[in-house]
Amino acid sequence: MRTINREEIVTNSGHVVVLKGGNSAEREISLLSGDAVFQSLQRLGVSSSVIDVDENIMARLLETSPDLVFIMLHGAGGEDGVIQGFLETMNLSYSGSNVLSSALAMDKIKSKLLWQRLGLNTAEFLQLTPASDWQSVLDQLGTVVVKPVNGGSSLGIAIVSDADSLQKQYEIATEYDPNVMAERYIEGKEFSITVLGEELLPAIQLETSRQFFDFDAKYVDKGTNIICPPDLSENKLRELDELALKAYQSLDCEGLARVDVMQDQDESFFLLEVNTVPGMTSHSFVPMAANQAGMDFDELLLRILECELNK
Repeated sequence: MRTINREEIVTNSGHVVVLKGGNSAEREISLLSGDAVFQSLQRLGVSSSVIDVDENIMARLLETSPDLVFIMLHGAGGEDGVIQGFLETMNLSYSGSNVLSSALAMDKIKSKLLWQRLGLNTAEFLQLTPASDWQSVLDQLGTVVVKPVNGGSSLGIAIVSDADSLQKQYEIATEYDPNVMAERYIEGKEFSITVLGEELLPAIQLETSRQFFDFDAKYVDKGTNIICPPDLSENKLRELDELALKAYQSLDCEGLARVDVMQDQDESFFLLEVNTVPGMTSHSFVPMAANQAGMDFDELLLRILECELNK
């Protein structure tokens, strides 16, 4: 990747305030991500503060007077455009995607409908309701992945293949979000592609001994493996990168984002989702991808800050 001017970025960033925590189901991961970012800013010599977001957020922001708000809030209230809109009303600059892009990316159904319209490959799905004909859903889609429509960190997600399990998992998923979907299960390889201001970090292939990348596989298991470069031909790797970038661009994303993709047994790729506030913990895929590009966490932070300065 191109060289960057560390001194210039640190000076021009001004006072950076990191938002972490909040009250979503992903609070604990957000706390870890926020701490990692704040500690890196401190090491870099960037003037910085950190706020655990609660009902006093406006007063805290007025008190700290940020030049840039670095959003590390995962899930509802952080990735869905809510905090972005709040910061815009306060006329504060913030990291990542804008209100609309954040909301679209967070809503898996809305983003998939957009991708279908644009001809970007994504697995078939149905929205579930209490009145759903559970067997009919399986007859149409086969084995499915049940997901909260608005959520992350693989919370509330499970693979099911019978009607009773589908209904039970629907009820579990509604504990995380009232809107729930069933997506056709794709058996194959999973990939994560980090996009930073339309520059791509090396795609990584994910491996776990679990059935899929659930919460524990992402944040707990030490046996989770990454393969970089992925087990793909040069042409397929190019196709994967192009699909990820098109997904990012289709939602008008800005700054840092992570695109998750599956490949089936026929080697076709399917978009899963775009994460506009991806995790930055020691187990997170973005720092792993940066490491594969030869950059440590601090350099990754510098490049994110540079991207924000260039908006």
